[in-house]
Amino acid sequence: MNAWIAIGATALGCYAVKLAGLLVPAGALERPVIRRLAALLPVALLAALTAQQTFADGRTLVLDARAAGLAAAAVVLLLRAPFLLVVAAAVVVTAGVRAMGAG
Repeated sequence: MNAWIAIGATALGCYAVKLAGLLVPAGALERPVIRRLAALLPVALLAALTAQQTFADGRTLVLDARAAGLAAAAVVLLLRAPFLLVVAAAVVVTAGVRAMGAG
């Protein structure tokens, strides 16, 4: 029963957030600072999610094969490779490090 209460509360919260977004005046959204923040927010959120998924294991910080894969992806990204190559490099390096038993 508590799970259904949590689901209902989450649904109401999501609806309230969407409604709050619709109620923001258009003039406020046209400000340069707000536009810049809106453009940078997804990047910051994605970086935070990537860091959390790479360096966290439950409640502790870890440094394992995922970090090597992320480092490989960063190197390939600096070389301006296509996105699929970046993902492939991360996968190959992570799998290689795990195959060597280091992660």
